[in-house]
Amino acid sequence: EGTEMVMPGDNVKMTVTLIAPIAMEQGLRFAIREGGRTVGAGVVAKVIE
Repeated sequence: EGTEMVMPGDNVKMTVTLIAPIAMEQGLRFAIREGGRTVGAGVVAKVIE
């Protein structure tokens, strides 16, 4: 909690609320993109309904 920025090589655990529904399942790999550029990547650890 309270982390505002992470640097390359850092690992974080976060909860995300999506703005649109999308099919997701545990273990799914995803990318976080900003302005057409990938700024992060991860794996879905748990789906909260």
